[in-house]
Amino acid sequence: MVKISFVLIISIIISITTVGCSNVANKNDEIKSETEHQVNKWKESPLFEYGGYTMIGEEGRLGFIYDDSENLRFYPNKTQKYMWHFWGDDEEFNGNLKVIATYEKEEEKITVVEGGLGGAHNGADRHAPSNMSLPKSGMWKLDAYIGDKLFGTVFVKVHKE
Repeated sequence: MVKISFVLIISIIISITTVGCSNVANKNDEIKSETEHQVNKWKESPLFEYGGYTMIGEEGRLGFIYDDSENLRFYPNKTQKYMWHFWGDDEEFNGNLKVIATYEKEEEKITVVEGGLGGAHNGADRHAPSNMSLPKSGMWKLDAYIGDKLFGTVFVKVHKE
């Protein structure tokens, strides 16, 4: 009887340990999956054609003239001219434009554009000329705010020199 009780207790302990370890493994898989999901979101935005220009961003919402050529690519600390284009309803354009860039690896944030919006241009509802420079190679997220509201996001790659 003591032998059966001992075996039963050992079996229960092993079962509990196995289930506990399985739950920890599942939690680790969930955390790993979430981390991979976050990293996968940091892909360069697609290029699209509009008004005879190639742009990067979200077609029908926002973008700037960019064709990933040597002349327009982002390189560390190289200031380039980019023409932003915005599509939306009039009430969305209340306020100035502010573009905040976030670096993928360090969550470093910098303001790369500040200023007013121009009227319709190249088929877009609003536009804004800009000079932008990003300090490090890698992926950057450009959050475009009009007034205090996020209007949209463009992901760009800064190439190594």
